[in-house]
Amino acid sequence: MLGMILAAGEGSRLRPLTLARPKPMLPVAGRPILEHIIAWLRHYGVCRIAINLHHCPDVTPAYFGDGSAFGVSLTYSKEEQILGTAGGAKRLKNFLTETFVLVYGDVLTDMDLGALLELHRSKGPGPRVTMGLYHVPNPWECGIVRLDDQSRVTEFVEKPPKDAVFSDLANSGVLVLEPEILRYVPDETFYDFGKDVFPRLLADGVPLYGWVTPRDSYLLDIGSPAKYEQAQTTWPTGRAKAYLPVAGGRQ
Repeated sequence: MLGMILAAGEGSRLRPLTLARPKPMLPVAGRPILEHIIAWLRHYGVCRIAINLHHCPDVTPAYFGDGSAFGVSLTYSKEEQILGTAGGAKRLKNFLTETFVLVYGDVLTDMDLGALLELHRSKGPGPRVTMGLYHVPNPWECGIVRLDDQSRVTEFVEKPPKDAVFSDLANSGVLVLEPEILRYVPDETFYDFGKDVFPRLLADGVPLYGWVTPRDSYLLDIGSPAKYEQAQTTWPTGRAKAYLPVAGGRQ
């Protein structure tokens, strides 16, 4: 199965740690964040993976190579200018030609990707997106959704004002998409799933679904020094240890 990891960001909030390497290459439990994500994807059969690059773009390929030592096949997309979450995926339209999993490169999780995929497949055929969702204490800092009783997203708002919050279910940064969704993204243009694509899908009636991660699942967006410090003491979880370390990976 196909996957894409978004790893082009500069990680400015984690400087100086990210001055000479991308944020997803910061170590957690002795291994880069990206290695944990790749191991998790591989565990669920996602073995053909693309990674977009921008900041310090040679660091990641130097570590992972073609991915064979980590049990996967890796394709790299170097962006001269950052294209955003959706723009980066559109640049890989010739690779992402079937159902694919998209993961933000600063997300550590042990969520049941199999269950997310199962929900996505049950809603087909046709163009659609299924979002992994999780409960958050700070919904005004996230992209939040309203779901109906068929798991369909009826409303999505990216970082609403505090007085306009209507849900605590937020986009986890793990998505399953059909390749037709990329038709909604212009070529070589900065474009964001949360700000640009999801509102267009809802407006056009294209199905957008949500799978709610159980509360005992681990999901951490490593976007700040405090979250990075938290990851050092809370990862890997018991579930994650079932597929870590990656066989053949660097020690």
